[in-house]
Amino acid sequence: MESTKPCANCKFRAHYEKSPKSLLGRFWRWHINFCPGWKGYFTSLSAEEKQKLRDKYNFTKYSE
Repeated sequence: MESTKPCANCKFRAHYEKSPKSLLGRFWRWHINFCPGWKGYFTSLSAEEKQKLRDKYNFTKYSE
């Protein structure tokens, strides 16, 4: 699914992908716990895509 939401191509998210333990990577991971943009992006995804992100980022919020 191609998304027009900025979270799909977030530069901070790219930092996390490259180096999860970097300062920016850790900031991004912490930030998604309350970011309204991430919530909108995440909840717009299909159930399969949501599960992939949950597994990838150990993300437990916004469960059905």
